[in-house]
Amino acid sequence: MNRLGKGIFISVIVFLFAVSSWAVAFGQETKIGVIGPMKFVQGIGHWNGATMAAEEINAKGGIQVGDKKMKIKLIQADSNEFLSVTDATNAMERLITKDKVDFIVGGFRTEAVFAMQDIAMEHKKIFIGCGAAHNELCERVAKNYNTYKYWFRMTPYNSTYLVRAAFIHLGSVAAIMRQSLNIPKIKVAIVVEKAAWADPMVPAAEATIPKMGMEVAGVWRPSSVATDVTAELSAIQRSEAHILFTIFSASVGIPFARQAGELKIPAIQVGINVEAQKDGFWQATQGMGNYVITSNTYARGLEANELTKSFVDGYVKRFGETPTYNAGTYDAILMALTQTIEQVGTLDPDKIVSVLEERVYKSTTSTIKYMKTAEGKHLHDITFGPGYSTGIATQWQDGKLVGVWPNKWKATPEAPEVTYKGVVPIKLPPWMIEKYKK
Repeated sequence: MNRLGKGIFISVIVFLFAVSSWAVAFGQETKIGVIGPMKFVQGIGHWNGATMAAEEINAKGGIQVGDKKMKIKLIQADSNEFLSVTDATNAMERLITKDKVDFIVGGFRTEAVFAMQDIAMEHKKIFIGCGAAHNELCERVAKNYNTYKYWFRMTPYNSTYLVRAAFIHLGSVAAIMRQSLNIPKIKVAIVVEKAAWADPMVPAAEATIPKMGMEVAGVWRPSSVATDVTAELSAIQRSEAHILFTIFSASVGIPFARQAGELKIPAIQVGINVEAQKDGFWQATQGMGNYVITSNTYARGLEANELTKSFVDGYVKRFGETPTYNAGTYDAILMALTQTIEQVGTLDPDKIVSVLEERVYKSTTSTIKYMKTAEGKHLHDITFGPGYSTGIATQWQDGKLVGVWPNKWKATPEAPEVTYKGVVPIKLPPWMIEKYKK
């Protein structure tokens, strides 16, 4: 063989070895797409939680799939779903057709997640939701199981339970007010952002609040991205409401809290305010968000179970802030996907689905059990209540976000009390106490 021939032969051998090595390496990883609004806190939470899970799993050699270990490779997709459903669907298409992901976690805005869900289901990709709350996302599973069985919810629990939990928090605050303030009839202003996920909460609040022995002072629906809500707050102030029952998932939660604080409205804010779940809320409201109470998922110093503390402490150490609920991608990847894959020993989505939907397992926030309809059909939605997913309530108290619920909570008169380690008592605004305590 001449020198040229030998050179070509060696080059071919090197090339084939490289290709073979690449193929082996490629076969030793599984790709997980992380999709969300990456320029916003919700998408950042998605990515951070997923990053922690992947690093933890890869540090142990990867996922045990049968007789081999597979490292996790995360693929980030910016859905831009606050601004464009089209951008969200395009991002999902790229994850599946270009990036060739095996699984998907994330999603936030319901309107976009519906469309993204359809694309994932068409390609038979397991998509674990970590942000959107609309009931229909899981009801689709029961209505058309063969198509939608690859969808599971991880966080939060659905809109019905979100508002139920918010009512429980509302009732807890009302009980404190009745005990400590001279208010014969508590009046509640219902303030709900204009968004599809929140629409069902308005009639639910209007129907439920009177049954709780309180009066509805009125309903206000500011834009989810409003920067000035003085008109709404002025009307609310004239209504003489004692409680502002808020349902906010987007940026309106900051100006509402700040301007309400500036006006020193003699009322307390209770409900859902996702912006108030963030460490930056205090600075963003210039301290005017003091005493705001919101449904939440994580708080420093509060432990829902034995897994909570290590995750929250690790997240704070890694990213310098308390995780928001969208960081539930950590649970989706580590507890839902990895543990199930290792149990079935394959990446086959149908086999994973059949095992995952029957599992009962712990996450960093709760015990996850997937519900079924009264007819026994799978919903792939998470169970709410004592012993399962309850969420928490947090309050801003003088610059610190603290857990205030569940604290001696009884779901029914016969049920045992539920108190999470680290909760502290709720505080009423001093200017409210000054006005009403006589």
